[in-house]
Amino acid sequence: MTSTISTQLDPKLAIYDQVLPSRKPWAKVIKKGQTLRIVDLGGNQAVDFLVYNADDTSERYSAPDTIRAQGNIFITTGTKLYSNDGNVLMTVLNDTCGWHDTSGGACSCESNSVRFGLDKKWQHACVENFLYALKDYGMGKRDMTSNINFFMNVPVSEDGTLEIVDGISDPGSIVDLRAEMNALVVISNCPQMNNPCNGYNPTPIQLIVWDS
Repeated sequence: MTSTISTQLDPKLAIYDQVLPSRKPWAKVIKKGQTLRIVDLGGNQAVDFLVYNADDTSERYSAPDTIRAQGNIFITTGTKLYSNDGNVLMTVLNDTCGWHDTSGGACSCESNSVRFGLDKKWQHACVENFLYALKDYGMGKRDMTSNINFFMNVPVSEDGTLEIVDGISDPGSIVDLRAEMNALVVISNCPQMNNPCNGYNPTPIQLIVWDS
């Protein structure tokens, strides 16, 4: 289910507006009631996403709880992102893409070497981006959990396996998320070059924040 963009979210009224270059990490606390917009500027760019309770980071996004509550393995307008404590961290207000993946996970140097060859092990990956961003909040690998892949197309085949195929997001596609508590959002603007998740060409995204 897609949605039209709210007229209340005028970029001229934003309190934060940044273009995040391709392959780069990002982290910011989105306060309760604020809205974060992620813009896929070039289209077909995967945005790996983690979210935590900023006041107690032991509470964090839970893919199983979110999938069970929605009865859907994909994320779209109206989806509530549940934590491991059963609370709602953020709500998807608008989505012009259609759906987003919450099963495919994040690429890593190790998975690159297994999937694409040992010569790819040293390519930058989302796990490393997450770790770089988390260190500023005193967090590390044990604090990582299953992530969301916004704008990434991961359909389930008839035999139950996940596939990573060409993306469905157009240039300028957006997803808006309202924080239901103080939320620490951590993003890896996916650097993957070996599968279609980024069209084999990682590109920048835009991140915009509005007050409630």
